[in-house]
Amino acid sequence: MGRLTYEDIKNNAEIQSYIQWADRLLEVLGITKHDTGHVTKVADTASKILKELDYDERTIELAKIAGYIHDIGNMINREEHAQTGAVLCFNILTRLNMPPDEIALVVSAVGNHDEGTGSAVNSISAALILADKCDVRRSRVRNIDFSTFDIHDRVNYAVEYSEVRVDKENGSILLDLKIDTTIVSLMDYFEIFLTRMTMCRKAANFLSLKFELVMNGTKII
Repeated sequence: MGRLTYEDIKNNAEIQSYIQWADRLLEVLGITKHDTGHVTKVADTASKILKELDYDERTIELAKIAGYIHDIGNMINREEHAQTGAVLCFNILTRLNMPPDEIALVVSAVGNHDEGTGSAVNSISAALILADKCDVRRSRVRNIDFSTFDIHDRVNYAVEYSEVRVDKENGSILLDLKIDTTIVSLMDYFEIFLTRMTMCRKAANFLSLKFELVMNGTKII
């Protein structure tokens, strides 16, 4: 039997079910989408970051796996979902015969991705943090009634374009955003996401990079 791949994880019915149930719980709570679209984007971005930094193929693959399964703990509770998700992932990956040293890397990344309790502890976790916290976009907003938007709905809905780019020559990783300032001000965005951006800065530092935030062509960080 070969090594566990991202496609194995993506096509696993159990994992698919947990992702769907996690997102349903968050829907009840009125929280932005954490669906297959979100975890796929996080997986792709995390792996892209490490690929552009010339990490080895297996580390890149493990980052992609961690990105895809990082939010399944939400099916239990939003609170401490990173830690419960890590335990769930440990059991799943063990049953799928992933080697213990690889499981350790993946579950530590999953268990450290939330800004309330986590921090970058290895390259996979750093890439996961950056990919997850930078996934801000209009299509993640569930609420269709603009008059009832809370500040988080407005901030996400205001984002018309977002892209994460690695600039090796400049030694930086950049989150480039285009925001509709008729919906939310740049300062509103920064205030709401300050904790997340601080976590991104530390994750970038772990990868020996600077974190830069650009909004509407203006460098904020």
